[in-house]
Amino acid sequence: MPDDSSKRAVPMLSDAEEAELQARMAADPDAREMTDEELGRMRPAREVLPPAVFAALTKRGRPKSPSPLVQVTLRLDSEALAAFKATGPGWQTRINETVKRAAKQL
Repeated sequence: MPDDSSKRAVPMLSDAEEAELQARMAADPDAREMTDEELGRMRPAREVLPPAVFAALTKRGRPKSPSPLVQVTLRLDSEALAAFKATGPGWQTRINETVKRAAKQL
């Protein structure tokens, strides 16, 4: 597990940067801070969106594959591996396709 030193620190704004940001927000009517009343009226998205819309917006990751791949550890000859990697992105898929073709010939 990485330690806290691997996290990038968020740089703090200088007083001049903070003043400039506050001035820009004050000049932009769409960037005003919300009042306590407005914040109090806010509700979680799950309460105000139709269930199907909320579900679609909160899905994470890739869609489930009908034929998921299985992760394995495999030792390959360094020259063979280098040849596949030299073909560019997608080299792992090409290795998989080559293994499938070979398996059909068994």
